[in-house]
Formats: sequence, structure tokens, C-alpha cells
Amino acid sequence: MKRLYLQIYLTVVASLVAFATAAGVLWWLYVDQLAPRHPMDIIAEAAQSLPAADAPLAQQQEGVNRLAQRLRGDAALYAADRKLIAQAGRPLPPPEAGRGPRAWSVPLADGRWLVARVSREYFRARRPGPLLMLALVALAVGVGAYPVVRRVTRRLEKLKASVDALGAGELSARVTIEGRDEVAQLATSFNRAAAQIEVLLGAHKALLANASHELRTPLARIRMAVELMKESADPLRRAGLERDIAELDALIEEILLASRLDAQQEIAPFEQVDLLGLAAEECARYEEAELDGEPVSVQGDPRLLRRMIRNLLQNARQHGVAPIEMRLRNVEAGAEVRVCDQGAGVPEAERERVFEPFYRRAGATVGAGLGLALVRQIARRHGGAASCAGNCFTATVAKGMEKAA
Repeated sequence: MKRLYLQIYLTVVASLVAFATAAGVLWWLYVDQLAPRHPMDIIAEAAQSLPAADAPLAQQQEGVNRLAQRLRGDAALYAADRKLIAQAGRPLPPPEAGRGPRAWSVPLADGRWLVARVSREYFRARRPGPLLMLALVALAVGVGAYPVVRRVTRRLEKLKASVDALGAGELSARVTIEGRDEVAQLATSFNRAAAQIEVLLGAHKALLANASHELRTPLARIRMAVELMKESADPLRRAGLERDIAELDALIEEILLASRLDAQQEIAPFEQVDLLGLAAEECARYEEAELDGEPVSVQGDPRLLRRMIRNLLQNARQHGVAPIEMRLRNVEAGAEVRVCDQGAGVPEAERERVFEPFYRRAGATVGAGLGLALVRQIARRHGGAASCAGNCFTATVAKGMEKAA
């Protein structure tokens, strides 16, 4: 079936046919077959099976009792002279007195009379009501429509899961193609779009990494030229040029590291790292930074964790106000690094955007906007996260985990 609307339409038609068939069968079973028999049929049948007129009274009484039970009412047997022989239930008038409500009189071949009266409960017994029929039809509707509807929704759920995975950064997410209807065509279009996105982003990352790597060579030549011209160049110009080269070198290094983290390439094996020791070494580089922490040991890449701590301190120094406080403590998930300064902090509307690559707040004059993006990438690579709350930045790291593939 190539069209989804045809599947639904034919399912509805088939369900209606099934419902009509089921209703006919149920009517035949529950109404025609199981409805109570007419009382006259039962009375006539009982009249044929009654004991003979010369049988003991006990046997004749037993036959009358059986008839009363089947009719759920009253029964009486009279002799040819209208004298009562046996009775079950409430008293009944003799045949010549006429019939009472729902009472029938049947003459027997030997001259006796059989009189019976049927209760209202007899006609109500075993007759299915309309609610039961509706319930059975509703059950048939649910059973007939469920397989097709569930098949369609299951494929849509798989497609939604793949879209969520792609949105979360899993560029290899694909959907299994099932059928040839509109849902299958949508899945095919999604797979094609996801493949194109993966190729484009891969090419972009490769271009960024290669371009950054190629910039290292002319940068090294510029640095060598500056060294050769130290004696003849103006000191202020030489100092500014050296500062520009250092910033460019740091920018290239951050771009290379970000591209490798995005591509999840192998960087270094994870090992046991003393996070407090790294924090102490990095805080020693800044006079305005104070460290308050407890010993924490985690599994990770020491070079990346050092860069994470250094970027947090560098961000507080460049965009905040001294003094800078770093707190390192154990938490349930692992280790938490928190760096706070005395500045005004980041507005709530920008607290997520500051972690975007190359994002710079209005009025920022230093930095390229990669420092905090690297902090979040490194934290996630180590099973943690990074967040901002005003003038405080927090990064968490899992204590023990396998390196991300």
C-alpha cells in the first residue's frame, strides 16, 4: 500500500464489514439461539413426559415440580373431573375457570389437564441487552483498528526519536524504512537530509581544523621575524606585535581543540587526575584568584581538565571583577568546579548563549568567544555539564567513566 490515507480508509471499511458480520453472528447466537423458548412449547413437551394417570402421586408431583422450575413460575395437574392432583408454586385455577395472567391450560390425552403460569423473570432471562451488544461492537472496533493504527504510530515514534537524536548532535541517526507510504517517504527524506547535514558539518569541521593547522606555519615565521628584529624595532611596536601573535596563537590552539572535540577524535587516554592539584596550579598563575576546595580525584584527560579550569579563571579575569574565588568540592555526580567574581554577572537571557562558540557579549573587547564553549565541551566529554548563574560559572565532572567514543 503506497498511500497512508488508503490504508486508513480500507481499515475503516474492513472494520465496518467485520462489525456487521460480528453483529449478525452475535444476534443469531444470543437472540435466536439463546432466547427463552415459548412457554407453550415447554408445557406441551412436559405434557408428553408426565407420568401416566395411574402412576403414584409422588411421580406425578415430581413432573409438575420440574415444569414449574423450567418456567420459573407455577404449575398444577388436574384430573379429568377437574380435581387437583399435584401442584407447585402458587395455586392455579382449574381449567374451566379460565386462565389467569400468563397462564396456559393444556389437555392431556388421558383426560387430565396441565395448567401453568409463567413469571416475568422467565422472559428476562438470558436475553442480551443493547448495552452488551454495543460493548461487543466496541470491542470489535478496537481489535480491528489497533494493528494498523499502532503500525503507523510506531513508525512515527521511531522517526521522532531519530529527529530528537539528530537535534541532540547525533549526526549518524537514521530511520529504518518500513513500507512505501507517506511515512516511509518521510523517513527516506529524513535519512537523506541527515546524511547531507553530516557530510556538510564534517566538511566544515575538517576545513576549520585544516585551516587552523595551516595558520601555524606563517605564524611561526612571523614570530621568528620578530625575534630577528628585536634590536632594531621600536620597543612599543615590538611588544604590541608580540601580544598580537600570542593572542592569535591562543585562538588557533582553541579552534584546533574545539574542532577535535567536536569530531570526538582520540586526544589522550583517561587517567586518574588530582583535580585539586590542577586547580591550585592554575590559581597560582593569577594573584587575584583564591582557591577553596577539598581533595577530588577523577578519571579524565589532565590536559583538557587543566584547560577547562584555566578558561574559567581567564573568563573571570577578562570579563569580571577581582577578587576571583574558585571552589572545588565533591558532589554526588562527581566533582564540581565553581568560579565566581565580583562583577555584575551575565544577564539571565544570555546565560546559555555565552557557551556558544564565538559568541561575545555586547561591549566585550577581549577574547574570541571560544573559552566557555570549550569549558562546556570538556565537561560533557567527562560526563558533566557547564552552567552560568550570574557572576558564577560552574563545571561538573564525573569521577569515574569510560572515555567517550
